[in-house]
Amino acid sequence: MMKSLDDLKALVMRHARGRLTETGIPRVAIMKGEATTGPLLGLYDPRLCLVLQGAKSVMIGDQLLHYDAGRYFIAAVEVPAVGKVLQASPQHPYLSVSLALDTTLIAPLLLDMPPVAEARIGHGFAVSRADEALVDAWLRMMELIDHPAEIPVLAPLLEREILFRLLQGPQGAMLRQIAGADSRLSQIRRALAWIRDHYAEPFRVEDLARMGGMSASVFHRHFKAVTAMTPIQYQKRIRLNEARRRLLATSGDAAGVAFSVGYESASQFSREYARLFGAPPVRDVGRLRATPEPTELA
Repeated sequence: MMKSLDDLKALVMRHARGRLTETGIPRVAIMKGEATTGPLLGLYDPRLCLVLQGAKSVMIGDQLLHYDAGRYFIAAVEVPAVGKVLQASPQHPYLSVSLALDTTLIAPLLLDMPPVAEARIGHGFAVSRADEALVDAWLRMMELIDHPAEIPVLAPLLEREILFRLLQGPQGAMLRQIAGADSRLSQIRRALAWIRDHYAEPFRVEDLARMGGMSASVFHRHFKAVTAMTPIQYQKRIRLNEARRRLLATSGDAAGVAFSVGYESASQFSREYARLFGAPPVRDVGRLRATPEPTELA
């Protein structure tokens, strides 16, 4: 293991407080887990996550990804995911650092880099191994926690370096896509945002395709390539995640919640809920309320 990764792990371990630690550095957080978990559900926003210790898996659509120490997960689009911490204990906790991607910072970097041909659109998420330069940039970023007065000046420079290292790496083509307002990936992101904002409403694929200036068949193909889901599957995941959140937060009945998130049939809602979460709504929520384990992705 590279020395900078060991140094980064030791520094982050010293600052980790509980499961999720928001640092004083903008958009940077620390995740720590002292036990393996069952399925954790949530919505990934554009984000970089570098694992320092332990291992994790994430299922997005029909794609299963594994990442462990020295590997990073990157999502360039907002995708519902199911994750598990696979390796963790009190003695050797799962440990990672994450950076929420500000896509407006990527385009200026591209102006100073040689142009490249636009790559064929692929998934909007991936796992890769971090190289020494990327880990070293992360180490210098996290060292700012001990020097908070330096954060306003140096953190933007180091964030720029981290993004630059990513652009030079195996996922650089993906990041280039989200920086271009007219790229296929950015066009798909507009449709994703509409579905998330109107998840309880029915839609026609043709209408979503027009938002991105594509034919329905081209849009459907690119949507599936980026998210590993069809538009209907994406909407269903958003609805079910929101339903679970509402059931946990209130004492509302399952049928009422089903209708509030857009379902027209309570029985269909119960079947699809059980298929995703492993138990019908009432039983699943009762189990979650009785356990201290986390229920959502961090």
